[in-house]
Amino acid sequence: MKKKEGEKKNPGDRTYRGGCHCGRVRFEVRGTLDRVSECNCSICTKKGYLHWIVERTAFRLLTPSDNIAAYSFNTKVAKHLFCPNCGVASFYIPRSDPERLDVNVRCLDGVNPDKLEHDHFDGRNWEKAFQERERVAK
Repeated sequence: MKKKEGEKKNPGDRTYRGGCHCGRVRFEVRGTLDRVSECNCSICTKKGYLHWIVERTAFRLLTPSDNIAAYSFNTKVAKHLFCPNCGVASFYIPRSDPERLDVNVRCLDGVNPDKLEHDHFDGRNWEKAFQERERVAK
């Protein structure tokens, strides 16, 4: 993945590879991975998802997109993507940032999540938590 002209190069950036359990879904993502977010909503809790939201330009799917199935519920903004063979959800389109991608850090090769800082997102109270996150970000 080449940087586009005008994009800043971060000294902490590196390329990570990852994917599902059976290998039908493989990808690479470039960025600085130093913290993850853990959400307590019903789907993230059941999947054990550790979130790293990245720009779509930082992500490259290495396998055919027809190797991926999708699930949506509630507002249908989020597209929960997963391997239809092994069921692992290694990335998805998040409701909070639908123009970006959310990578499951547990699906990255050679990454120890215990070495990263963890933030908490109260997904059980999604609207309130999202508004608070947006207020703090301003």
